[in-house]
Amino acid sequence: MSAVSWGTPTARGVVAAATLGSGLTLLDGTVVNVALRTVGEDLDASLVQLQWITNGYFLSLASLILLGGSLGDRLGRRRVFVIGTVWFALASLLCGIAPNAEILIAARVLQGVGGALLTPGSLAMIQGAFRAEDRSRAIGAWSGLGGIAAAIGPLVGGLLIDHGSWRWIFLINLPIAALAIWLALRWVPETRDTRALDRFDVPGATLASLSLAGITWALTDAGGPATWWAGALGVAAAVGFVVVERRTHGPMVPLGLFTDRTFSAANMMTLIVYAALGAILFFLVLQLQTVAGYNALEAGLATLPMTVCMLFLAARGGALGERIGPRIPMTFGPMVMAGGTLLLLRAGPGAVYWRDVAPGLTVFGLGLALMVAPLTATVLAAAPDEVTGIASGINNAVARAGSLLAVAALPMAVGLSGDDYRDPAVFDASFSTAMVVCAVLLVLGGLVSWITIPHRVEAPDATDVAT
Repeated sequence: MSAVSWGTPTARGVVAAATLGSGLTLLDGTVVNVALRTVGEDLDASLVQLQWITNGYFLSLASLILLGGSLGDRLGRRRVFVIGTVWFALASLLCGIAPNAEILIAARVLQGVGGALLTPGSLAMIQGAFRAEDRSRAIGAWSGLGGIAAAIGPLVGGLLIDHGSWRWIFLINLPIAALAIWLALRWVPETRDTRALDRFDVPGATLASLSLAGITWALTDAGGPATWWAGALGVAAAVGFVVVERRTHGPMVPLGLFTDRTFSAANMMTLIVYAALGAILFFLVLQLQTVAGYNALEAGLATLPMTVCMLFLAARGGALGERIGPRIPMTFGPMVMAGGTLLLLRAGPGAVYWRDVAPGLTVFGLGLALMVAPLTATVLAAAPDEVTGIASGINNAVARAGSLLAVAALPMAVGLSGDDYRDPAVFDASFSTAMVVCAVLLVLGGLVSWITIPHRVEAPDATDVAT
């Protein structure tokens, strides 16, 4: 089939299918935190179980997203996208009918597997289907519509939780998934990378999963009977992952990319900053419901200033980075985010939204919009053109791993355990400590950028990247 041209029915069908598919993961990313307190009360879940309801999803998604992209390149992007969407829908159904926290956690892990298959496929379908001269417009439409999906997530989730049941935040995925599958089968041409190797890096994916799972378990269960065993397994698997990736022909993660100082520094900064971002969103929504007395809808809508800043200012942040180079936006973006985080210390008992919550989130969103596009551009510019897709996938996985590890470690580090998320006095004190820690992480991320990121980034030669 010939390449798709912008403005045709096929073009609209491809963008719609890709947007609905990626929208599933974006919706889940914004609504689950809103539902955590309600889920905890309904299923009598502990704080550790609430952490795993979030982390189970990020664990499998971060571990397998690169493998999912590789499968799409080899087996067909539409095919893997459809399989991932079906998988995600079935896992969402299991989440929606879960009778206890343990089954919900397992279902969330399965959701992450589906997300790892469909997330890279949603963009890869556009990249593979459209003519080169129309790809930017198609990707822009996909990105903008995806931003809207993220923006309406808290509203939809809050309404469903307050006027129905938390279970509907998962069950609503079923009709969306069905429509995405129909559109993909009807309009999306099948594409694949004819240069891709036939083999898959299954050992690498397995070791990455074991490493993240072991380290996450050790951080979440700090002091528990399995802490040291889980930590040892995680570290051993991490070492094994590096060894396997060095020796495998066609590795999931070409380690040669990390010989470039800028690429390594940008990913280190990503890990630090997104750890803070994930922890802030986890703590803030619980703080607003437990301490400030907000309902689920109010807590969900509270984060809207961040989304609005991203929708309207992220492109301007990218343009600024192009004009002056990435170093300044990547330094001062996290610094501004740190200032917004400290303003959130006002979100305590009786917090008035416009006075105590919105200013901090607005400042945070301004810093995020300043940083995100230059960060992405730096990661891609620091990699040879032949492997920009892999470079983007690595950065995506690093960001999700940062959130995963922060949500695992920080609650225990600030003194939370058991049912403490239901005690306003205990949670409020821990929230304050957590926000200070997150602000320090963001400042550290800015300092890493100032020290290591150059004013201009030049792509290395492809021969420098080990495959």
